[in-house]
Amino acid sequence: MIHTQAYAKLTQHIEPTQNKHLKCFFDTDQNRFEEFHARMPGLLFDYSKQKIDQPILELLIELAKESELNEWIEKQYSGEAINITEGRAALHTALRNIENPMPQVAEQWEKMQHIVDCAHSGQLRGFSGKPITDVINIGVGGSDLGPLMITRALEGDKLPTAPGIHFVSTLDAHQLQELLNELEPETTVFIIASKSFTTIDTLSLAETSKKWIQSAAKTENATMHHFIAASTNVPKMTEWGILPKFQLHFWDWVGGRFSLWSSIGLSIALHLGMQGYKDMLAGAYAMDQHYKNTPFAQNIPVLLGLIGVWNTNFLDRAAQAILPYDSRLKYFSSYLEQLEMESNGKRTKRDGTTVEYRTCPILWGEVGPNAQHAFYQLMHQGTEKVMADFILFKEDSMQNERSAYHHNLNIANCLAQSRALMIGQTSDNPHQFYPGDQVSNTLLMDKLDAYHLGMLVALYEHKVFTESVIWKINPFDQWGVELGKRLAMGILDNIQTQNVTGLDSSTAGILNAIWNKTVEQDK
Repeated sequence: MIHTQAYAKLTQHIEPTQNKHLKCFFDTDQNRFEEFHARMPGLLFDYSKQKIDQPILELLIELAKESELNEWIEKQYSGEAINITEGRAALHTALRNIENPMPQVAEQWEKMQHIVDCAHSGQLRGFSGKPITDVINIGVGGSDLGPLMITRALEGDKLPTAPGIHFVSTLDAHQLQELLNELEPETTVFIIASKSFTTIDTLSLAETSKKWIQSAAKTENATMHHFIAASTNVPKMTEWGILPKFQLHFWDWVGGRFSLWSSIGLSIALHLGMQGYKDMLAGAYAMDQHYKNTPFAQNIPVLLGLIGVWNTNFLDRAAQAILPYDSRLKYFSSYLEQLEMESNGKRTKRDGTTVEYRTCPILWGEVGPNAQHAFYQLMHQGTEKVMADFILFKEDSMQNERSAYHHNLNIANCLAQSRALMIGQTSDNPHQFYPGDQVSNTLLMDKLDAYHLGMLVALYEHKVFTESVIWKINPFDQWGVELGKRLAMGILDNIQTQNVTGLDSSTAGILNAIWNKTVEQDK
């Protein structure tokens, strides 16, 4: 990045841009919104509240071209092994190609359709012959966050015939135990969602669930009618005992944090019905086509990514807030935390050298009206310069007189907060002084449904890829995650033997404290 001509030219704009207050951009340009927004069907992207002008925008687009973004987009869509550290493609976009699906993808859709139809018609039955009423999805990371975020966001679109959908991810087993206390073994099915089918977190929870079913079902065959699995590892699914008809497949070219588009999304399909699930795929596919075919100057994911690079690498903003103004998107910021920070939280370039610049910002967020009474204080009057994405929906989903007032109040709050962050407030009282000059984007979508939510998620995926190309990093591996897992298994051996040999003094001290406490309690 830093060796491009565009980068050198952009550095000349840093000081004058930093010294110009954001509200002055509007004072000197009455048509600023018209110049700095982009549209596609169902979505308006306003980036006029960024510290950017036409020369800067043109240079950012030039930076994308010099970084060969077009070529990298083509490599991704063609299935080239752009995940170079693992020798894999990153072809999750193929999972939502509803116009011309790959045969193996269409085959999995058919298997999902059959399971969904059986569940909704009461023909998915447990060991006692009673219809299944509840499904527990066991997974971690992308195998949990994606389906959880989608189903909770679209809770109002749940079909009347759908089973209850529950999610378990925490290794401490509290989530699982609470559910097992509430549900009945004979009417509960588990989805084991694991790309490798070797993740200790997932398998330990699955084993506990298996024992729970076995205690009531009595036989192995009866027990295994309560387990469905989605994985790339067919031998491991078979070894665990998953029946062939309940084995759903996907492929190593699907990264975990992109896996909701694969058979990992079975819980979404059970919740919405297969048509609702495909509506979500269709929204993502529309964004895929926009990203692939739209010139950079009007390309929403590209613009979103380039603005992120401008803020991160030139304006020295290290924090990104995600602020959806719809309570149904409660888990959206958590989902994006994984998507962005696991993808671009890297210090090593594709060629193995160390980056000489900041990559991924620290990302966090919350539903906007809740966040207004929490961390907005820092954004308005704190010492940190941050960037924010406001997410807003035009349509009032409930569409009645009472909800219309609340919807309008919600819109007013969203627009007021982005404006307040921009203009600030002068005051003789230093405690009431707001410096303003905080940048933000606003994403205005027509409504929150499966189609538009699919579009929104795909937008951020492509934004992340755009930034990774500029930063010359591989966004599709996550070696840093693996280190902690590996060390955990070693420490587990220490715990089981109550031996601290080879551990650092801190880890050994904590373990000794745990064991001493246990001994005291036993006494």
